Amino acid sequence: MAGVRECDFQNDVNTRLLAMARRTGYSFMQTNGQRKYGPPPHWKGPPPPKGSEVFVGRLPRDIYEDELVPIFEKVGTIYEVRLMMDFSGSNRGFAFIQFTTPREADRAIRELDNYEVRPRRYIGVVKSVDNCRLFVGGLPKNKSKQEIADELSKHVEGITDVILYSSVVDKTKNRGFAFVEFQNHRAAAMARRKLIPGHLQLWNYEIQIDWAIPEQDVDEETMSKVITGFLFLIF
Repeated sequence: MAGVRECDFQNDVNTRLLAMARRTGYSFMQTNGQRKYGPPPHWKGPPPPKGSEVFVGRLPRDIYEDELVPIFEKVGTIYEVRLMMDFSGSNRGFAFIQFTTPREADRAIRELDNYEVRPRRYIGVVKSVDNCRLFVGGLPKNKSKQEIADELSKHVEGITDVILYSSVVDKTKNRGFAFVEFQNHRAAAMARRKLIPGHLQLWNYEIQIDWAIPEQDVDEETMSKVITGFLFLIF
């Protein structure tokens, strides 16, 4: 019965997404653990300039584009929505929404940060940045910083640092996750594609991979609003 209910739920989601696509003329494409919605059907020229994208965190896992788009299109013209998805069909708690101008992105931050998207469920909206850091979870807790760097370097290029935190209980062990710094955003993006869950294991462990929030670009107050989306991946 559970399988039937899940199938019915996914069919309902697909029906709603199809109806929205017909209304807006935007298209959907799913690839590499994310589903893309956009660009606008009559868009001509290059993509929007830097500063036009926002990061949306703390999303309920059962919310999809048919609920997000009507909220965000009130503050500007959406160029693209990238909703991060897992293999079960649920979202991963965060998305990236790109508008056609930086001004619209700024308005989204002002008006929609801490927006109540569901009863007592508040989303965090901050400016997206060119990120050079990846979060890698699901690591063996007995591995050192150097061992993790060496193992990752067998599969990806451009690693400049591995940030590893010791366990509170046992200082000889790590917490099962690390932040990996790369030379540039392109190197980090290429590594993220290669390390996508299901494609690669490290020491026979199924790892988790996602963009990390750069500490230098996000202040403490903002971090407290959006970090929940990443805590699901850490614990």
